[in-house]
Amino acid sequence: MDVNAAVAALAAIAGVCTGVIAMLAFRWSERDQARPTRSSLHTDAVLPPGVDTVLSVLRSSAVVLDESDSVVKASSAAYALGLVRGGKLAVEPMLNMARDTRRDGEIRQVELDLARRGTGRGEALAVSARVAPLGSRLVLLLVEDLTEARRIEAVRRDFVANVSHELKTPTGALSLLSEAVMDASDDPEAVTRFAGRMQIEATRLTNLVQELIDLSRVQNDDPLEDSEPVSVDELVAEAIDRSRHTASTKQITMVSGGEADLRVWGSRGQLAAALGNLVENAVNYSPARTRVGVAARRVAAPAGDLIEIAVTDQGIGIPDKDKERVFERFYRVDPARSRATGGTGLGLAIVKHVAASHGGEVTVWSTEGQGSTFTLRLPEAGAARDRRPASSPTPDLMTEPLPAPEVLP
Repeated sequence: MDVNAAVAALAAIAGVCTGVIAMLAFRWSERDQARPTRSSLHTDAVLPPGVDTVLSVLRSSAVVLDESDSVVKASSAAYALGLVRGGKLAVEPMLNMARDTRRDGEIRQVELDLARRGTGRGEALAVSARVAPLGSRLVLLLVEDLTEARRIEAVRRDFVANVSHELKTPTGALSLLSEAVMDASDDPEAVTRFAGRMQIEATRLTNLVQELIDLSRVQNDDPLEDSEPVSVDELVAEAIDRSRHTASTKQITMVSGGEADLRVWGSRGQLAAALGNLVENAVNYSPARTRVGVAARRVAAPAGDLIEIAVTDQGIGIPDKDKERVFERFYRVDPARSRATGGTGLGLAIVKHVAASHGGEVTVWSTEGQGSTFTLRLPEAGAARDRRPASSPTPDLMTEPLPAPEVLP
C-alpha cells in the first residue's frame, strides 16, 4: 500500500512538472514570436499610429527611414522618381540630411537637381526635400517635384522678357523718328519719309498689342462655352479675304478647294483667327507671283472623323532644326525677314493653342526653297457627320492641282 502511494505521488509530481514545462515553453514561444525580427522592422507595424494614413494622402513623395537607413515606408511616387532602390534611399544628399536629422533632431530642407534615370533625357529633375524626425527612431523625408513649376516660371519669365523687347523696338523707333521729323521740319521730303516710317512702326506696334490680346483671350476663354457648328467654307473664305490686299500687292494667286459643306465644332472667332494667321503667314513668306492654296477634307480617325484644313505656299521653307520651334511664342526662323514682313512671332503660337483647346492639332511640312504646308486638324461637328454626303478625297496641295479653284485677285 505504501509502495502504491509512493508511485502515485511520483506520477502526480511528474505530471505537474510536465505541465509547468509545457506552460513555460508556450510562453517562451509567444514571446519569441512577438519579438521584432530584422525583416519586421521594415513593415508598416513600426510606424506610429495614423502616420501611414497621413502619408498616403500627401501629394509629396514620402520616405520613412529607420536607424539603419533602411526604408520602412515609401510612397509609389518615391519609387517613380527613383528615390528608393533596393530598399535603400538612393540619393546621397538626402541620405546625409536624414542622418544629420536623426543625430540632432533638427528639421532640414534643401532644393536639389537630380539626374533623370532611364529616360534618356538630359534635363534635370528639380526637387525640394524636407527631412524631419518621426518619433525616437524614425526619420521622415518628404520630396516635392518642382520641375513643372520651374518650367512654367521659365516660360513666364521668357515671355515677359520677349514682350518687353518687342514693345521697346517699335516704341524706340517711333521716338527716334519723331525727333528726326522735328529736326527736319524745313525739309518736306525728309518729313514725308520719316512719317512713312512712323506709320510702319505704329502699325507694327498695333499688330503686336492686338496679337498679345488675342493670345491672352484664347488662353483664358473656354471654346466650349460659345461653341457651335462652324462652316469650314466660311472660315476659308474669311481667311483668304483677310490677306487679299497683301496677296494682290505681291501678285500672289490664292486658290481654295477640297470638299464642300464641312463643319467643325468650336468657337468661330478663335477658329477664324487661327486659320487667318496661317493664310497670312503663307502670303507674307511667299515670293511675288507664286501661289497659296487652301484646301479642306475629311479624314477617318478612331475617335471620330477629323477635318483637315491645309494651307500650302511656295515660299522660303523652314529648316529642319526650326520645325519643332516655329510654334513657340516670339520664335522667328529669320528675325530680319520677319520684321520686314511685320511678323510678331505670336501668330503660330495662337494657332497651336486654338487647335489644342478644340481637341485638334497643327502640324507642318516644309522643305527649304520649296515651300511649306501647315495642316490644321479639328474634330468634325456631329451634326455634319450625320448628314455628310459621299465625296471623293481631297488631293494633296503639294502634288496635285486643286479642283476648280477660285482665283482671287
